[in-house]
Amino acid sequence: MNEFFPSKVWKYCPWCGAKSFDADADDNYLQCGICRKKFYINASGAVACIIENPQGDILFTRRAFEPAKGMLDLPGGFVSPGETAEEAVRREIKEELNLDTTSIQYIGSSHNRYLYGELVYFTLDLGFRCMVTDFSEMQVADDVDEYIFLPRHRINLQELCFPSIRDILQLYLSEYC
Repeated sequence: MNEFFPSKVWKYCPWCGAKSFDADADDNYLQCGICRKKFYINASGAVACIIENPQGDILFTRRAFEPAKGMLDLPGGFVSPGETAEEAVRREIKEELNLDTTSIQYIGSSHNRYLYGELVYFTLDLGFRCMVTDFSEMQVADDVDEYIFLPRHRINLQELCFPSIRDILQLYLSEYC
C-alpha cells in the first residue's frame, strides 16, 4: 500500500478551487498560488489508555480493522472536535469495552503517522493511566476484536500496533512500575 501525504493528494485549493495548491518545504502547510490562503497540516489528538486489573496485568485490545488489524493496542482513539482528552478517554473506554473510569492520570505523549485509506494522518497520541474498579460488565465493541490482560513480563512490544503505543507503554513501565 502506498503512503500519501496530504501534499501529494490535495491538488485544488478548498477556498477558490484553483489548481495551484502547493506544499511548503517541510510539508507543514499547503498554500494556494492564486488566493494565497494556507491550509496547515496539524496533528490530530488521540488517547491511549493503560488500565490494570487488580493483579497488575495490563489490558490490551486487538484491533478489528486496518490500520494494523489483528495487532495489540491500548484502548483509546481519536479526540473528537470540542472534546477534551479526558472526555475522549472516558468515551473511548466506554465505547470499546463498556467500562467506566474512576480516575485518569496523564503519562506522556508520542507522535504517530496513522495510515488510513492510503492517506497519512499525523497524530499526537496522549497516554493516560486509568483506574477501573469494576470489570464485570466488560465487553468488546466499536473497533475492538477482543481484549486480553497481560502480565508485564509477557508483553512483547513488537506485537503492538504503532511505535507511539510502544513509546507510551515503555514510558509507563519505566516510571510507574
